[in-house]
Amino acid sequence: MEAHRGELLKTETPEMKNRGAIELLYRALQQGDTSTVAKLVASDVEWWFHGPHHCQHMMRLLTGEQPSQVSFRFEPSNVQVVVPGHGCVIAEGWEGSHVYWVHVWKLKDGVVTELREYFNTWLTVTDCSLGAIGWDMGRCTVWESVPRDLARGSLPSLLLAI
Repeated sequence: MEAHRGELLKTETPEMKNRGAIELLYRALQQGDTSTVAKLVASDVEWWFHGPHHCQHMMRLLTGEQPSQVSFRFEPSNVQVVVPGHGCVIAEGWEGSHVYWVHVWKLKDGVVTELREYFNTWLTVTDCSLGAIGWDMGRCTVWESVPRDLARGSLPSLLLAI
């Protein structure tokens, strides 16, 4: 059995490892495991944010600024690798019925080097290397937010080209 498990680990692709690293990161954040978080996130991580200023929860968690008693918890409903070979993993989730979030993580050698955080924003991610011409972005769309009724309101939409 142990030999079989070792074979599985050897055949794990970089994409599988990156997805696993992000899933581990969310678990470590939920458990307050700062040691694991520090191993998974580069000390000079590049961070971009789109949304209300008071919703910058992930960066507060990563830097230790957010007190543990804050009730906001990131529990992804979906974690997905996009654009194999680019080290890009996207996670999205809902906090109640009024907050939708998306995290676009970029990893190098299993360590997060970039985070783009979006709150209450529909996101479409495209890979420009797929060769779309002009405004024909449909051919190079690699990920889109999962629609869900947000208290019968609408959200701004952004296009992220990677």
